[in-house]
Amino acid sequence: MRLPFGLLVASVAGGLLSATAALLAMRAASLQFGLVMLLALLGYVLLDRGARRVRWAVAAGVGLLAVVAAMRLLWHQEQVVDVGWVTYGPAATETSILGPWRDSIDRQRLAALGVALGVVCFAAGVLALPSRGRRRGAATAVLALLLLAWFGLDSTREFVDYPLPDLLGTVWPALLATLVSMLALALSGWRADRRWLLPVGLFLLSLAAANAYADLAGAWSGWWEMDHPHQTAFLQMGMAVGTSWEDSLQVSSAAETAIALAGAGLTTVGALHSSSGATDRTGFPLTSDEGLDDADGDDAFPA
Repeated sequence: MRLPFGLLVASVAGGLLSATAALLAMRAASLQFGLVMLLALLGYVLLDRGARRVRWAVAAGVGLLAVVAAMRLLWHQEQVVDVGWVTYGPAATETSILGPWRDSIDRQRLAALGVALGVVCFAAGVLALPSRGRRRGAATAVLALLLLAWFGLDSTREFVDYPLPDLLGTVWPALLATLVSMLALALSGWRADRRWLLPVGLFLLSLAAANAYADLAGAWSGWWEMDHPHQTAFLQMGMAVGTSWEDSLQVSSAAETAIALAGAGLTTVGALHSSSGATDRTGFPLTSDEGLDDADGDDAFPA
């Protein structure tokens, strides 16, 4: 077994184990396996010899996602160590609850910024691919527009209920990651090969970025309501206690983990395949966009 293929297999195995650990509510194990998956994927990109056109852009994107995964793992370990008793009383509210809550939001913002930079690198890789002039590339543009419309309608309630400058000042990294991933999705149809791994991966990345935006906006809105209570409202803090095992399997968390990791993996492999598969009619690699556009768009690229 060649080393690059072995790293790809290890990456797939790490992603599956990460999603399984998330399903079983094993947060630390899920983050660890996710980090292993991204590091193996990074090694696969760096050792691939057939994708010089996009190698460094894709490698930078995967590397940034790996850094974000390592940061989240470190933060989770610190959170486990720092767990203690909550201090009660009006004077201690800011220190015991709102302070750590705000720190968590700031960490989510930093992680979202890392993801946004990684997505920008992926988008740069997509732009570096030669245009193939396929008619079906319009399908990804339509899909991206529909996804953008859904995202806009779904996030409108956040803009209505809360001060827009404060909200945008907090969620802009996640918003940037979402918009850039959708833009890359719109452009991917004209640059992907017949496997269509690149558009599928970018679609999943767009969903993961939109979900990260929703999580960050939800965390900030909850903190803002508690930090700015209405004068006529009565706020009482409490602790929810589970009484059953119905939520012992974290299906939602597992699905979110699988979507994010699968999006990164498929985007990476799809970009590499689309780059290495860019050949002219004689079978020689293309070094520019010249010769890629033809009448039907598919004849120059055998499966």
